[in-house]
Amino acid sequence: MTYFVGIGVGPGDSELLTLKAVQTLKQLDTLYVPHAHSGQVSLAETIAQPYLKTTIEIKSRRFPMVRSQTVKAQEWQKIADEIIADVNAGQEVGFLTLGDPAIYSTFSYLCNYLQGKIPIRSVAGISSFSQIASILVQPLILDNESLAIIPANKDPQQLEQLIDLNDNVVLMKLAVNFAKIYQILAQRNLLAQTTVIERASMEQQVIKTMNQYHPEDKVPYFTTAVLRKEHTDAIQKNT
Repeated sequence: MTYFVGIGVGPGDSELLTLKAVQTLKQLDTLYVPHAHSGQVSLAETIAQPYLKTTIEIKSRRFPMVRSQTVKAQEWQKIADEIIADVNAGQEVGFLTLGDPAIYSTFSYLCNYLQGKIPIRSVAGISSFSQIASILVQPLILDNESLAIIPANKDPQQLEQLIDLNDNVVLMKLAVNFAKIYQILAQRNLLAQTTVIERASMEQQVIKTMNQYHPEDKVPYFTTAVLRKEHTDAIQKNT
């Protein structure tokens, strides 16, 4: 039976795809990829390129993120109908997603239009913050610590509460609200304890602490911050 599968390609480095992801890519007949705004090949496709067979059909589709729910639903439904037709025609169909399909992924929204109509599978990928922890050789969470993964575009009051309540915090989508995040962390004297990673695992990767930035700086779209409130290594504390 043919199926539709979402494949996590990780944060940027082609070598970070799992064996499962590579094997799945090699079995596909058709691959859907989000259309890049620049008109060039999407980042997800670039990451997966070394593992794609030459005969695969790649379909670049634009997934509109507009305020009109009617317009959005109509466009997404068109893509979903096309995927359903491909699967029903006997093709193995895939969709590429940066990081992991379960984390801020277009694939998850797309599944809402496909559930119950065709078989759906998912192949996990390395998330940006998991790779960042690896780059920093720093744990995200230990012992009884708490960890919050927060989108920076969340309500400011909720941002403050979640930062205050948790021992460790991953701040994603940092580019959309950098000044406010900077202000919240500065008010709590947490700038030096917050590591900012631009384009994790890519050639243009940059690592700084938040206190090396100015609140009005513009950071790239692929920018994530990791806050650990405790400087002392928890591993050493527990030994």
